[in-house]
Amino acid sequence: MANHVSSLKRARQTETKTAANRANRTKFRSSLRALREALTAGDKKNIATAYSATVSVLDKSVQKGVLHKNTASRYKARLNARVKALVTGKTAA
Repeated sequence: MANHVSSLKRARQTETKTAANRANRTKFRSSLRALREALTAGDKKNIATAYSATVSVLDKSVQKGVLHKNTASRYKARLNARVKALVTGKTAA
């Protein structure tokens, strides 16, 4: 365990940041799961709202440092391809 005042403070800060990162990561994963479930269910009305909410959460995750911007971009591209394929009736690549 930390003995110096500065290392005790650093330990407190780490706990706080870890909790915030965990909450952000959980929100991001839950949003992805909700969209994927909507895609498998095929509910077109629910898919549009779930997609926009997921994209918003992805962008916020990038801002907060949970995801790299290219990772979020890749997620968005793949999810958009699945949404588009389901809405137009074509097969996703």
